[in-house]
Amino acid sequence: MKKLLIFPLVFMLLSPPAAGQDFAFPDLRGFRTVTEYPVYLPDNLWDFINGAADGFLALGFRDLNVAEYRKGKNSIKLEIYRHENHTMAFGIYASERSPYFNFLRLGAQGYNVDGAINFFKGNFYVKIRTYSQKAKILQAAETLAYRVADMLPGESTMPALLARFPAEGKVSGEEVYINDNVLGHSILSSAFMASYETGNDSFNIYLIQKDSAEEIRDMAKAYLNTAGVETFPGDENRFVFTDGYNGTIFLSWKDDLMVIISGLAKDQTAIAFRYTTGILE
Repeated sequence: MKKLLIFPLVFMLLSPPAAGQDFAFPDLRGFRTVTEYPVYLPDNLWDFINGAADGFLALGFRDLNVAEYRKGKNSIKLEIYRHENHTMAFGIYASERSPYFNFLRLGAQGYNVDGAINFFKGNFYVKIRTYSQKAKILQAAETLAYRVADMLPGESTMPALLARFPAEGKVSGEEVYINDNVLGHSILSSAFMASYETGNDSFNIYLIQKDSAEEIRDMAKAYLNTAGVETFPGDENRFVFTDGYNGTIFLSWKDDLMVIISGLAKDQTAIAFRYTTGILE
């Protein structure tokens, strides 16, 4: 009986999808919902966000649905970007956030700043924007954000690999995801990166996880080959070498997980060892 009562309530909160749109956008009391936008795809995303499209396409962009909520001269624009998966959605979200924003418990994570509310959930990245500074309009935008978050399917959690980064010295809110050309190398892909500060030292840690230990070992070997390290004993999995693009690199791996540390000097092996050991063991 409870399920039968809940369904009509949810149905009333949603507007029917406009032609071409994939979503039944939530209604917003007192606002007129405008859905006269096309569904943007990879081949025409530039028409909507111009040069910013490249960053979205690099992170598995699939489609974009847009709606606008109008009340007199005030408007709130809603953009729902669908990406290939949860990791890609985090990647584009993280590329546009700052650790200084006001974070919200919205979807997996969200924030608001200067009339903008952005969040991600599942494989969706959502952007809501109003140029009004009226308190009621800003509150309406936040109400809309929570309704959209409830509407969208998918995980309301951060990518699991982020939990492997050590807490000591980590700069909060600066974790990012790099899909291709990690550290400028085409052979390195699918890396989460976090920034660290300990004392006077600043460095970055990259975590790459693949489907198998063999895939990680092959990637490590290919990376080492770029620095002239062509062979190594089968049981050795920790190296310090010079990367022509990035200086000193500490490279370690175990099973299906690789750790790369950049920004430390060769005589700071103890720091690198402490962090890699904490991650891998």
